[in-house]
Amino acid sequence: MPRYVALLRGVNVGKGKRVPMAEWRAAMLAVGHTEVATLLNSGNAVFGHASRSSQGLADGIAAMVRETFGVETTVVVKSARELHTIVDTAPFVPNEAEQSRCLVVFAMQAAAMHALQALEPLLQPNERLGITPNAAYLLCPQGLLESLAGEALLGKLGRGVTTRNWATVLKLRALLGKPG
Repeated sequence: MPRYVALLRGVNVGKGKRVPMAEWRAAMLAVGHTEVATLLNSGNAVFGHASRSSQGLADGIAAMVRETFGVETTVVVKSARELHTIVDTAPFVPNEAEQSRCLVVFAMQAAAMHALQALEPLLQPNERLGITPNAAYLLCPQGLLESLAGEALLGKLGRGVTTRNWATVLKLRALLGKPG
């Protein structure tokens, strides 16, 4: 059965948009996903499903989250193969100390990656931005809160995408196992 990762944007940050991970895992199982495992408290789940449509899965999960938790959020679903490609084709790989300061940007539509070119003029010295058809990568060695590009990405420019730091992406890849 194909394996996927689901990424919810902006849940469990502050007091709004609460999606308890144990309840989300149970809801995912209740609507037919298998082998559901969540990671951290920020809307990450790996699961199995017979569907071959990432978009269809994302739409279904978004509807389930809205109906079950009353939370409207962007949902990005990537297959195990897609996530492995995102890691394996990264234009740069942060060293271990920088993994929490390197964001990987996920979107359902490739056009969202193109829109991220607006971050280029905001880059500060030592920051790096890499945009591929599969994902974008933003390294902010001084910290995301100190970065104009990071601030823009986490704000209005990033509304249709979601981000995870490099360390979390590696944990998700390990949970997914080898692509099949």
